[in-house]
Amino acid sequence: MKQINNLTKVITAENKTNLLATKQHFEILDGLRGVAAIIVVIYHFMEIAITDYNKNFLSHGFLAVDFFFCLSGFVIAYAYDNRAPHIGLIQFFKLRLIRLHPLVVIGSVLGLLTFLFDPYSDFYTIYGFGKTALLFLASAFLIPYPVMPERYTNLFCLNAPAWSLFWEYIANIFYILVLYKLNKKVLIVLAFVGAAWLVYIGVKVPNGNLGGGWGGQNFWDGGARVLYSFSAGMLVYRFNWIIKNKLGFLGVSLLLLAAFLFPYADRYNWITEPIIVLFYFPFLVALGAGAALNPASKNICRLSGEISYPMYMTHYPFVWVFLTYVAVVKPAMSTLWIVIPVSVSVLIVLAYIIMKFVDIPLRKYLKARFLM
Repeated sequence: MKQINNLTKVITAENKTNLLATKQHFEILDGLRGVAAIIVVIYHFMEIAITDYNKNFLSHGFLAVDFFFCLSGFVIAYAYDNRAPHIGLIQFFKLRLIRLHPLVVIGSVLGLLTFLFDPYSDFYTIYGFGKTALLFLASAFLIPYPVMPERYTNLFCLNAPAWSLFWEYIANIFYILVLYKLNKKVLIVLAFVGAAWLVYIGVKVPNGNLGGGWGGQNFWDGGARVLYSFSAGMLVYRFNWIIKNKLGFLGVSLLLLAAFLFPYADRYNWITEPIIVLFYFPFLVALGAGAALNPASKNICRLSGEISYPMYMTHYPFVWVFLTYVAVVKPAMSTLWIVIPVSVSVLIVLAYIIMKFVDIPLRKYLKARFLM
């Protein structure tokens, strides 16, 4: 009887390990995530340096978030559709929190440090200890708190990109509660609702810009963006819309860059931006999932994918410093053309250091502590 019990424990442990095991990655999709993350970092600097979007070569860079949402829908469906009924609600939440939340907290800490020690501003004297503590706690626990007009009433004033993580969490919660159970027809209906909502935003917002969701004044735009793109990513997986091709990482990356470098035109954004989000990004996910990987690109894709999330979640505290630097010093554009590339390069290195020495060890510890 004792041997049977021991055998049962071993089988149970093996089943649990299989459920928690990470499925094989789509390497090119990992690489594309890194390309999009670098675009976001550059875009955040450029929108401060060149405030006229019509003159900014990267004025559609904010659409990288919609690509992230679409990619996330595909990856979550691929990773969990078959496991979700067995993995359990709590276990799923543990897995997602361990994967995502350490960098939410790390980004909040960096945001607090730059808030306190920004050499070009002194917001602490304005907001004091109590409100500063609330800003940090709201950022660390992803509770929207848009109270700083000096920072455009961002939902998370210490680390602005956390707004998309807030909506990513909402999508993940709905996935494990509802979405994985839905058949394709219902999922298509949800995607159509999201698409109609996005088109409505494009029409009602001045200049047709789909870049909302980050602030108190456009909070619900984020719901539209995640509803459509996450659903569309799931549909790409569910219908197996994987397009086999030989474009490789470089070829698909160039196609992705085309979406962000597309000329900005106030009159036509309400047409061009929904087309990019509704059709082009799901198409790119399908291409990236089916593209043949050149062995020489494998390490680049792996590193690009690994560094993408740390880079996304740690760069913006320093963008706030850049904003106050530009406002106070008013540097010439010739100076900014040096400052921006150097800053982006330093932030990529910083993201790698944080990933290697903080995020990965912390996630390993949390997995060993709470999952194994």
